[in-house]
Amino acid sequence: MLNRRCFLAVLLGPAFILVLALPLPPGGAFAAGLEVRAEAFIQSMAQEALESLTQQGTSREERIKRFRKMFNAHFAVRSIGKFVLGRYWRKASKDEQAEYLSLFEDLMVTSYVDRFQRYAGKNLNILKTRAEKGSAVTVFTEIARPDGARPVQVLWRVGARGEIIKILDVVVEGASMSQTLRSDFGSIIRQRGGKVSGLLEELRVKTASLKADAGN
Repeated sequence: MLNRRCFLAVLLGPAFILVLALPLPPGGAFAAGLEVRAEAFIQSMAQEALESLTQQGTSREERIKRFRKMFNAHFAVRSIGKFVLGRYWRKASKDEQAEYLSLFEDLMVTSYVDRFQRYAGKNLNILKTRAEKGSAVTVFTEIARPDGARPVQVLWRVGARGEIIKILDVVVEGASMSQTLRSDFGSIIRQRGGKVSGLLEELRVKTASLKADAGN
C-alpha cells in the first residue's frame, strides 16, 4: 500500500534519474554554457515559485493548480513517469499507460506542492553546478530553515534538448524520489500479481484522497 510512511519517505527523498539521448556537441565550452543556463533556470524557477506559491491568502487548491502548471513546464513529466514504472511500462496497455501518467502527475503535484513551496525564493541558495555526461547538469543548492537548523541539501539535475531545459532529478539529502517511487511502485505491482492495474487502483485511491484534502 502507498501508506503514510511511504509517502513521507517520498517527500523527504526524491529524484528523477534519467538519461536523455541528446544530439548536442560535447566539449568544455558547451558544458560551461549549459552550467550557466541550468543555474539561471533553477534561480528563475525558485523565483516563480516564490511569486506564485507563497502569496498570503492563497488557498491550497489554488496553489496546487499553480504548481501543476509549473510542474508541467519545468519537469520532464512523461520521461520521469516512464522511468518510475520501469519494465512494467511495456507491459501496460495504451489505456493503462495514459491513466498511469495522469495519476502520476496528480500524485506528484498534490503530494509535493507544500514542500516545493518551502524551496522557493530567497530560502534557496545555489552553491555550485557540475556538468554530467551528455547534456545533463547538477545544480547544488541548500534550503535555509527559519529555525536556524542546518540547511537542507537539495540537488537539481537538469538536462537540455536544444533550448529547452527540464528538471530530470531532485535529490534531497541524498535520497532519490524516482528511485523511491520506482521501488514502491514495483513492490505494489508484484503484490498485485504483476499487474499494472493493481498499481492504478492504488493510485486512484491515493490521489482521490489527496485531492479531497486539497479541497478542505
